This record gives sequence, C-alpha cells and structure tokens, in this order.
Amino acid sequence: MRSLSGTQLARQLGDWSRTTPGEGGPAYTRVAGAIRLLILDGRVPLDARLPGERDLAAALGVSRTTVTAAYDALRAGGYAVSRQGSGTRAALPPSRSIGSATGGSWAPFGPEGSDLLDLAHAAPEAPAHALRQAYDAALEQLPRHLPTCGYDLYGLPDLRAAIAARYTARGLPTTAGQILVTSGAQHAFSLVLSLVTAPNDRVLVEQPTYPNALDAIRRQGARAVPVPLTAGGWEVDAVAAAVRQTAPRLAYLVPDFHNPTGLLASDDERRGLATSLGRSRTLTVVDESLVELTLAGPPPPPLATYLPADLSVTIGSVSKTLWGGLRVGWLRAEPSLIRRLAAVRASVDISSAVVEQLATTALLASLDELLPGRLTELRSRRDALAGALARRLPGWRVRLPDGGLVLWCDMGQPVSSRLVAAAEHHGIRLAAGPRFGVEGAFEQRLRLPYTYPAEVLERATEQLAQAFATVTAGSGHSEPMVDAFA
Repeated sequence: MRSLSGTQLARQLGDWSRTTPGEGGPAYTRVAGAIRLLILDGRVPLDARLPGERDLAAALGVSRTTVTAAYDALRAGGYAVSRQGSGTRAALPPSRSIGSATGGSWAPFGPEGSDLLDLAHAAPEAPAHALRQAYDAALEQLPRHLPTCGYDLYGLPDLRAAIAARYTARGLPTTAGQILVTSGAQHAFSLVLSLVTAPNDRVLVEQPTYPNALDAIRRQGARAVPVPLTAGGWEVDAVAAAVRQTAPRLAYLVPDFHNPTGLLASDDERRGLATSLGRSRTLTVVDESLVELTLAGPPPPPLATYLPADLSVTIGSVSKTLWGGLRVGWLRAEPSLIRRLAAVRASVDISSAVVEQLATTALLASLDELLPGRLTELRSRRDALAGALARRLPGWRVRLPDGGLVLWCDMGQPVSSRLVAAAEHHGIRLAAGPRFGVEGAFEQRLRLPYTYPAEVLERATEQLAQAFATVTAGSGHSEPMVDAFA
C-alpha cells in the first residue's frame, strides 16, 4: 500500500494555515481540515499510510502535539483509521462511500425514452455531412469485400495503414503491423487487461481518471493504484514512489487533455514518467482518445516516443474526435504484442464491422480538413460553458483546459452525489465526481462536457444552478478549501 512521507504530504498541504475561511480555529483543526480536503479531492489516496506524527510535525514546522490532535480529529470524523502495526491510513466515513464511487449503483444512461439532457457523457455530435460522404465512399468500396468471409481479426489493411500514418506524422514511426483495430478504445484497454493482468494484480492509474477504465480494471479482478494529479499536472516523484511501493503489473495514463481534468502532460513530465515506468519494466497503456482535440496549439510528442518500444501500448478511437456511433478504435504496439492481443480478441468478437472500418478510413483521409472547424466550435462551446458557470455559479472554480471535451469543476462543497440526484428533477443528467476516483473522493467535483451548442449549455447551466441551490440551501460552508486544479 502507498505510504506518504512528511515532506510529500507537507508539499500537498501547501500553506495549510490559510485554507480555512477567516483563518480561525486552532492549528490542529486547520491541519486536519486541509488533510480532509486532500482526501475528499483524491490527492491523498484512500488507505494510503499517512506520515508518522513526528515526521509530519517536522515537515510542517509545528509541534507533535498539533499533529496528534489533527490525526485524532481525522479519526473522529472517519477520515482516518489506525491499526496496530500499520500506522494511520486515509479513509472516508461511511456516508461518503457511496455507490457512485464504486460503480455499483450508478448507470451511465437514463431509462429508455428519458428526455433528460445528458451531461454525464462527453462525446460530440457527428459531423453529419462528412459522415454521410464517408459512408457513401464505404459503400462504393464494399463490393470488393463481399466475396470474403467478412472477418478480419487485425482490421482492414487500409485502415491499419491510415492509423499508422497518423502516428508517423506525429513523430512516432509506425507500420500497419503495429496496429490492431478494435471496437473502441474501451475494448482495446479491456484486451490488454485480459492479456496482461490476473486477479489482484495492481494497475497504476491517475487520480482522478476515466471511470470506464476503472470499471474494466475491477471486472478483471485487478486493483487500481491511484497516483493523485495536482494543479500543475503529473508529479513524477509520486509516480516513481508508487511504482517502487506497489510494483504494478500495468499502468494506464491519459497524458493528452486528461479525462476529466483536461491537463496536458509537458515534455518534461512525459520524460519523467517514461523514465520511472521504463526503469521498473512496467507495461504502460497510453490512452490518446482526446489527443486530436487540441484547442491551444499541438501537444508534445506521443508518450510512446519516450517509452521502451516493448513496454508501450497506445490506444485511440474516433469516438471523441468524430462520432461515438462509429465504434472504431485501435491499439498500437510492437508486432509481437499485437499478435498476442489479436489471439485474445479472437475469443471475444473476431472482427470489427467492415462498413464502419471503411467509413473510418475515408474520414481519416479528410480529418485534417475536417478538424479545424470542429475545434473552432468546441473552443466556442468551452468558453460559453465557462462563461455561463461564472455568471450563474460564481463560487465554483473552473480551470479552462487547452483541449479535450470537459471542464473539471470545483464546487467548493462536497455535494456532488446529492447534486446528481437533484439535477434529474431539473432536467439534466450528470456524473458525480466520485465516479472518477478510486474508492470515492471528489465529492467537491463535477465534470461537465462542452459538447452541446452554446445556447443549450446556457440553459443547462441555469438548470444546474437551480439544482445546486436546492442541495446547498441553508448549509454553511464548513469545510476548508483546497484548490487542487483551479
């Protein structure tokens, strides 16, 4: 299990003496409050061992008595537990350990026929004209495939070549033999998990992260090892420590417009991550589903360019860039690993649909002409949603991402799950913050997609503000603020 040193926790706490409004109360309550918010915000993973009292006192420059009292307050509130021989560990009280945190009771879609506005998913509408043209082209190409059985375990050669060409253009030389076409990025990740992991194997993930990846890890019987993201991005030292302490079998990272924070890993962060993971010989799955959706300049080179070739698997799809209804994704890896993944895939679904592959091939050929207009529209929608939130929910803190499809909002109060329930009565469907964390946390957070037209986002924000008012009416702001991402 993860252990935090006094220096590591002190760095995350920052200026803890200023985290409580009015700076009132004794020092131990401010220390306890700041740690509690780090736990709620996922920056201190659940079950992580907190520093020893003497160690943390020295790092914070306070007395050991202050830290002892802070830990007592955390235990009293259910945010820490102590066991003989295992120290004090981060926890959540039972009321915070809700179904949405574990994925047990939250369903991603409303009932059939529901007229709720779906803000739980982040995927744009199809480029209708371009999609129709692509399917016209696919149908023209279809006759040459009809004499075959229709199964192609690895994917159509033309599509594999088109995907490989885009990687090569981004600085990652790739051949068609390094590509396996799948039914979306989620399918691709599940294939890797099936091949590489066994029950109870550890998989290193960012905290927060893409919830469907967490679901896939649970289904495999593996255990997610969360490494918290900070306002600045990826802490390479924390990743290195987690790798040393837990020896993960696999790592899953989203370095490009990370879902849900929108963060973009810098060149230095990519080098640092690759160094730590390469040194430990950890196979790393890099999810690039959002890499094409850059709203402020191109991202750095692919993370795979920094990793040993035999330790990297890059996955992608057209769901976020073009349309989720295509259900076409892919894996990029060394040919030997591609063959092993194809053998796993053969026991699952044999092949992807031919027409969709043909249409995707046509769309990739025109993607560079299609993307600028879509990105301009996404940039406008992002700014519209951020502006509407600033007007109607001025207490929320929102970091404007340089790409992707979502805003990761800090509401200032741990009411995310209650807000999701209330919002359905106001006509909108949301995904609670804990859905994006390992075993809870993020009750202060809400992910909002900017995939709808500006006028729809404006109305949705008004409904969201009404729902937020219902769940916070009469409540005082009793918990200190730790601004992790704003």
